[in-house]
Amino acid sequence: MTITTSNSTVGQRERATQAYVVRFFQEALEYGYLGKWQDRAGNSNVEQERLRRWLWSRGHSDHLITKVLDRLVKATAVGGNRTLYDANRDVYELLRYGVKVTPDVGEHHVTVWLIDWEEPEANDFAIAEEVTVLGHFDKRPDVVLYVNGIALGVLELKRSTVAVAEGIRQQWSSQRKEFIRPFFATVQLVLAGNETEGLRYGVIETPEKYWLRWKEAGAADSMGLRPMPGPKGTGLNLGPP
Repeated sequence: MTITTSNSTVGQRERATQAYVVRFFQEALEYGYLGKWQDRAGNSNVEQERLRRWLWSRGHSDHLITKVLDRLVKATAVGGNRTLYDANRDVYELLRYGVKVTPDVGEHHVTVWLIDWEEPEANDFAIAEEVTVLGHFDKRPDVVLYVNGIALGVLELKRSTVAVAEGIRQQWSSQRKEFIRPFFATVQLVLAGNETEGLRYGVIETPEKYWLRWKEAGAADSMGLRPMPGPKGTGLNLGPP
């Protein structure tokens, strides 16, 4: 199919905004870059091999790590009587309070932390673009943020002429049963933005009217990135420098 000049220009604008956001996470926040995952097989909200490597680096045995992964994956299950809220709450508890497992029969349980809350810099922060997630109907979130291989944030970005509300509605529809609801079992923050209105955020299943404006004006500039100026008070601007 031939792409018209107009559509090509629109695509370039959105890609430029997305590229800026990815660069911000890489350069200012020191996230590792995982790449564009639109054609990668098996994209998941729990990248088990990445989480396994991080837990192994913390000194845990393969046997114990397997038990931890089993607990986490079971917590993410959505379906039947388990709603997305149920799964997300269970995952949050494991993230916040650790996974309590028994190494072997007769031994006392130990707590394995999925996130190092005491030393944040010890965690593995990473970002991926165009993450294709399979569902009844597939979806491809613009940006997914991973901590130790666990998807904790999803961003939808729009060009300046498309309202942020469109990105919010896109996030909402992704959480519907017919799309990729189970992927959001681990997600603790959903975000939408464009270069003129700034960034809005919420948690899973948050109605559009309750999304909040991200208020961190000047953050990008203070870290050496110069975003295009947006309306006063819009928080983190998303335009490319």
